[in-house]
Amino acid sequence: MKTQTPLSVYRIGSFSWQYSSRVAWVSTLLFVLVAALGGVALTMGKFPISYTSLGNFLMGEETSRITERILMHIRLPRMLTAVFVGASLGAAGAVFQSISRNPLGSPDVIGFTTGAATGALVNIILLNNGVLGVALCAILGGMITAVVVYFLSLDKRQISSYRMILIGIGVGAILAALNGLMLVWGDIDSAITANLWLSGSLNARKWSDVASVGFGLLICIPVLKWSVRSLSLIEMGEDIAAQLGVAIERMRAISLFAAVILAALATGAAGPIAFIALAAPQLVRRVTRHHSVPVVSAALMGALLLLLADLLTQWAPLNLTLPIGQVTGIVGGIYLIWLLTRTR
Repeated sequence: MKTQTPLSVYRIGSFSWQYSSRVAWVSTLLFVLVAALGGVALTMGKFPISYTSLGNFLMGEETSRITERILMHIRLPRMLTAVFVGASLGAAGAVFQSISRNPLGSPDVIGFTTGAATGALVNIILLNNGVLGVALCAILGGMITAVVVYFLSLDKRQISSYRMILIGIGVGAILAALNGLMLVWGDIDSAITANLWLSGSLNARKWSDVASVGFGLLICIPVLKWSVRSLSLIEMGEDIAAQLGVAIERMRAISLFAAVILAALATGAAGPIAFIALAAPQLVRRVTRHHSVPVVSAALMGALLLLLADLLTQWAPLNLTLPIGQVTGIVGGIYLIWLLTRTR
């Protein structure tokens, strides 16, 4: 039987909150690793940049013009997009798995990411309204998918976790087929662009991509953190949560809405990225041994995993260009098989 790590209490006057020392240490370590790997990512590429030049740039000291342009317009947007997209997927995965009470309940498995991709493809192939249009259409597609799955999953006005997963898989399969049809309908240039986007990529990211996902994190993470206690009580049992005064369906709807926005913005910025939302919350739970919904720590783990995957694609032998979405998909498939063989 797994034991939960003890909680500590921090007080300032009449205000107090509980926290786990182990979770705090693990989160701090993850933050340091993300910062370190981010620094490594900024130095890698066809034009090598030394750590000394990087340090001078970060300190605001004078560096060569080409180094400054590469860092400002190519590598910083790519690295920050990887961090924010990974964090968004990690936090969204933690919430989805809590609501469904199942480690398979991540947005990429139950179709929400596919719905966001459908919305983004509508913009890329039919509307062509730029980065902002892709982000807005991805949110709209993700929200419509979430609403459909949510209402189809209701059983006597309550969500059935197994129905939610199975219905989500079915809806995702339908949307994946629709995505394939849109690639056929579009002209050759739009189809090529959409196909590359569907592979998932961090290449040629812009500051607009960083801004859209970063703004979503800034808004949604506090909302999800506020809902953590209620979601944890719901995981213990709906009857117990109701007796303790939790508005179950309202908290589910609010959390689901915020998590869908995060997953959709991440998909709009980098394309469909598999595995991160599935694995990050589970890895954090195993390391921290804490039963609460790991919103912040899962976000940090997601950022770390996506940065690692990005570095692996850049270290690929023979100068191979590997789409990061395909790399995470292969690793995620192996992890999913392991998860299915090890859990009930």
